[in-house]
Amino acid sequence: MANPKRVLFLCTANSARSQMAEGLMRSLGSGEWDVQSGGTFPSFVHPLAIQVMKEIGIDISRHTSKSMNQFLNEEFDDIITLCEEAAISCPALPGKGKRLHWPLEDPAAAVGSMEERLAVFRRIRGEIKRKIDEFLESAG
Repeated sequence: MANPKRVLFLCTANSARSQMAEGLMRSLGSGEWDVQSGGTFPSFVHPLAIQVMKEIGIDISRHTSKSMNQFLNEEFDDIITLCEEAAISCPALPGKGKRLHWPLEDPAAAVGSMEERLAVFRRIRGEIKRKIDEFLESAG
């Protein structure tokens, strides 16, 4: 098999959107993609992101929040930003990777009851899955 295509998902904290995207892409990409994620200001993997991914059978509980700086010397086929902060910082990444921007609401900023916050995480998870499905269809 040829080398897998490489994709990097970037967001501010690398705690929710980019972590869910990494988990979904690994699952949906059938092993044909080397998937990474990072943040402009890495923090921690959000517990609600872990919970809503577990609901669909994807375990991201062992993921760690990483700085995009650790990927500066790596080549990616696609670099996908999921928030404005990462989109602005993205040009700092060298390489020829195709840049895509999927602006998504930050579920970690959701307020309200636990159920209301979970609903936002589930909605964003669904939006990410739809975007990845479209991306894989066009890449295939």
